[in-house]
Amino acid sequence: MDILQRHHVSTYGSGEKALVFAHGFGTDQQAWRYVAPAFAARNQVVLFDLIGAGRSDKTAYDFSRHQTLDGYVNDLLELLRALQLPKVVYIGHSVSGIIGVLAAIREPALFERLVLLAASPCYINDGDYIGGFDTADLEEALGFLDRDYYGWSHAMVPGIVGGDMRSELVDEVVSSFCEVDPAIARQFARATFLSDYRTELSKLRIPTLVVQCAQDTVAPSVVGHYMHANLAGSKLEILNTTGHYPHLNAPVATISSVERFLASA
Repeated sequence: MDILQRHHVSTYGSGEKALVFAHGFGTDQQAWRYVAPAFAARNQVVLFDLIGAGRSDKTAYDFSRHQTLDGYVNDLLELLRALQLPKVVYIGHSVSGIIGVLAAIREPALFERLVLLAASPCYINDGDYIGGFDTADLEEALGFLDRDYYGWSHAMVPGIVGGDMRSELVDEVVSSFCEVDPAIARQFARATFLSDYRTELSKLRIPTLVVQCAQDTVAPSVVGHYMHANLAGSKLEILNTTGHYPHLNAPVATISSVERFLASA
């Protein structure tokens, strides 16, 4: 199976610029359906599933390779090379935002701009740094996920998505989480929530937009301010919405934020 099939890549739209959308933990490329089409009239749109998610080739998931985010970084770089596109605008939600940062540090020639949507370089509170979780609380949550992934998904995801998300979308996100193999979810969750990439931010030299939600229990708005302060030349937008999924919960505001960033080129 070639790499495009492996990631279930789908493309549409037209234009010289290519926008690559990368989903976060627990969802797949369908999470972009309210946002990505808005850019298709003037841009190429590229959607894909992380290995282990959506309609990706699940047999390509490697418990050694994907033990840390480096495995996903390697996947992304291989995918971008295979697409043979000019420099791309990469739009990454949550953990995929940081995957994009790490990839752009390693191979900046592949990237024109980055958009980090509800991303975080570190989820654990550490001294003056507020990541959103105390270590003990996070370990308790990961222990629950380890013991009963489906129970964890039904209990935790509604709170993560935000209180003002439509009920049918909440149900959809819960279902998306439940479609992930629990063994893969357990490892990906630890690779995500126990990671700390704060020291990497200063190495990025690609123009970046940081988009954070005003109220987000997973990646608080203060995290957005931290990334903005540590990403040279970055821009910051705080969306007046709740939860961790602004592309589902506030797609119009998300689209507008990205459009302003692209227009500022």
